[in-house]
Amino acid sequence: MRSSLLKAVLVAGVLFTQAAVAQDAKELYKTATNFMRNGDYSNAVLVLNQALQLEPDNFEFRKQLGFTFYLKGDLNKAKSVIEPLLNKKEADVQVFQIAGNIYQGREEWKTAQRMYEKAIRKFPNSGELYNDNGTLAMNFKMYDGALRSWLKGIEQDPGFPGNYYNATKTYYYSNNPLWCILYGETFMNMESFTTRTAEIRNIVLESYKKLFNDPSLFDAMVPEEEGKKGRKSKGDGGFVQAYKQCMGKQLSVITGGVDPDALIMARTRFLLDWYNSYSNNYPYALFDFQQTMLQQGMFESYNHWLFGPAANQANYKAWVTLHKQDYDDFLKYQRNHPLKPRPDEYYNDGRFTLINSGY
Repeated sequence: MRSSLLKAVLVAGVLFTQAAVAQDAKELYKTATNFMRNGDYSNAVLVLNQALQLEPDNFEFRKQLGFTFYLKGDLNKAKSVIEPLLNKKEADVQVFQIAGNIYQGREEWKTAQRMYEKAIRKFPNSGELYNDNGTLAMNFKMYDGALRSWLKGIEQDPGFPGNYYNATKTYYYSNNPLWCILYGETFMNMESFTTRTAEIRNIVLESYKKLFNDPSLFDAMVPEEEGKKGRKSKGDGGFVQAYKQCMGKQLSVITGGVDPDALIMARTRFLLDWYNSYSNNYPYALFDFQQTMLQQGMFESYNHWLFGPAANQANYKAWVTLHKQDYDDFLKYQRNHPLKPRPDEYYNDGRFTLINSGY
């Protein structure tokens, strides 16, 4: 009996000690992250090392230590901490992103490229990795390769906004405003109130101007009856031709230039035609979102939000003042019902390569 009691006490003591150590390590990690948020990377390193003394095999602690060294500018130590983690079974998307930043900071371009290839094989649905891989390719001035990576990211992870942002900027330097418009508007709905939103807002408006100023962009349109035969396979260009078919009909609406009012009319008529002819063949979350705005009586407010600040800031402010209640209702609805791109709605056939690059 005495022996059993002593054994139970010893076991309880060990468990209590382990729990205390785990709690202490957790508190140290929390303290370190607070130092990181405040930019005090030296103290963050110190405290993370203390946490690792208590839990030397903690993957998250080591990953954060490597990231802190990177933020601190000590790329040698950052690499020595992060690199061994890449082959561990716990290796996640974030640790590969950190490694990519370190390799690029050290100008180890080929190592970074091989690392991204490995990471994408492990996480083929990670929009973040395709985004970073595209950025690396762009640094090499491999414009087509960068665009392909971002498009693959959109296909594999349609809910990640960064690839839409980069694809939109890249398409802006080609004579292909169509995908620039579609990806730009999608991005603006996913990331609604940042400096990147303002940047893309200008690009989307200019892309509409480019589209309507060059009727040749509507050439080779698919006959309406062909588009109604049934769902086209991905990559056959059917979606693009259907878009041209519907939008090309709106050329007559743009008589006094491209501004929010003209775009409201053109885009309203486009939606009516699209849902009469092609929506069953080519379901697309962005168009469903626009259709909902139209049905909710918010399409005018939505379009002024999209294009107003880029078209004419004074006119935009005047319109918002005059329609304050409608605009506030739209903003509230937008916050509570964000656009969510859906899987299996990827229609980009990849045939639109960059021309006359402005990079």
